[in-house]
Amino acid sequence: MKQGRAHTPGQSGVTLVIVLMLLVIVTLLGVGAARIALLAERSTRNDRDYQVAWQSAEAALLDAQFDIAGPNASGSQRMALFTSANTSVFSVGCNTSTLYRGLCAPSEGKPVWASVDFLDESSSATTVGFGTYTGRGFDAGGVGVKPSRVPRYLIEVLQDKALGGEAGDDPNKPKPLIYRITAMGFGPRDDVQVVLQAAYRK
Repeated sequence: MKQGRAHTPGQSGVTLVIVLMLLVIVTLLGVGAARIALLAERSTRNDRDYQVAWQSAEAALLDAQFDIAGPNASGSQRMALFTSANTSVFSVGCNTSTLYRGLCAPSEGKPVWASVDFLDESSSATTVGFGTYTGRGFDAGGVGVKPSRVPRYLIEVLQDKALGGEAGDDPNKPKPLIYRITAMGFGPRDDVQVVLQAAYRK
């Protein structure tokens, strides 16, 4: 007796194509999810670095106020500069001598704070490093999430144009002054920078 062969239907391979397409879609979804996670992590890290730089600049503003009004490690010699009788020590382009460092006269054109180099820490720098005159410490550089370098500031002297005053004030009396402080703080990297300004009346 002859035994008949079983007829096997032809395979078209459609299942393989569908599986491959599903694998490609899953792979694309996985890559997209990974990219979103990386972007979120990078955004969080940038925000953290910015906050570190912001707090560093705020610390420099406070240090500058201590520089102006004390307590001051350099003694009364530095604080005595911040009176109406000593406006000449605030020079155009900023003073760089040891006692007068960072004291600037306002500029008519480009702002002083936009023309100085806040990264310069040399002996001829036009800005003041945190604690230079106050003796206060600042933890910067090294390992960890902290500023890459100490914040720096400069001080401009301006006439106080605030309204007020007494009717009997002497017109020849020196006009009150206001000090504009510009500070730059740094994040964990030097390229993360925040500039803050504050006006201070002594």
